[in-house]
Amino acid sequence: MDLGLPEILIVLVIVLLLFGPGRISKIAGELGKSIRSFRDGLQDGNKNDSNPPAAGSTPDNNTSANKDDKDQPSGKA
Repeated sequence: MDLGLPEILIVLVIVLLLFGPGRISKIAGELGKSIRSFRDGLQDGNKNDSNPPAAGSTPDNNTSANKDDKDQPSGKA
């Protein structure tokens, strides 16, 4: 089942009738801001990922929180 141009136009007309031109422009503006923010977040994440870890650093697999969990009773019988 393919969507052709007539079907898309019908959907757009229905959306326009339901929301009106003013509300659609607000929705589109908010959507644009959200997409821009998402892209900025991705770029910030890529910048942080490209920085290599400091020499001699290790992953935090054995943190004190994990050690404390081993000392605590599990509550299982």
